[in-house]
Amino acid sequence: MSTPTIGVLALQGDVREHLKALADTGAQARPVRRSEELDGIDGLVIPGGESTTMSKLAVVFGMLEPLRAFVRAGKPVYGTCAGMIMVADKLLDAREDQETFGGIDMIVRRNAFGRQNESFEAAIDVEGIPGGPVEGVFIRAPWVESVGAAAEVLATYDGHTVAVRQGNVLATSFHPELTGDHRVHALFVDMVRRARGDTRQRAVRSGGRATGGSKTV
Repeated sequence: MSTPTIGVLALQGDVREHLKALADTGAQARPVRRSEELDGIDGLVIPGGESTTMSKLAVVFGMLEPLRAFVRAGKPVYGTCAGMIMVADKLLDAREDQETFGGIDMIVRRNAFGRQNESFEAAIDVEGIPGGPVEGVFIRAPWVESVGAAAEVLATYDGHTVAVRQGNVLATSFHPELTGDHRVHALFVDMVRRARGDTRQRAVRSGGRATGGSKTV
């Protein structure tokens, strides 16, 4: 199987750490700053950072609607921390003008675990990841208040949902890219491989290029 190409949204946030984690798990990783660069990737990571700033920059650089279309097309997307906020359909404690890309039917509360000086690490059992708990780094982290019927809770911490998957969209409250344990990234790379294979099979069966569904954000 050929190497998947996975982009890391490079508008703002911890881009370099994700690029390294993806490369270490067998993907070809590249930063994505322009809408046309979405055409050359099989999946996308939305990094941690500051979600309000990320939202504003996506609008300024003309990336908001292309990113929403990328999600609606069924392409794999993984959001960490601020990235979790950006793939949520609904937010709590957010600015009224904050935009998201959508993708997971969930309500996310921003900065739910506290401020920067309340950051912490914790061992997190994530469904679908063998080998015991992963080390989660929580920095001004959100948590998930509730999920819709289509979303699957993969992990909780202290009674709060901190990892969710819906179809080809994965999200975690914590930063696995800041540790040496890249099993969450390996899970996402596997999601990309599977989705790419499914897309190619659909294209062959239909005699043309596969098309994705739609989802209103």
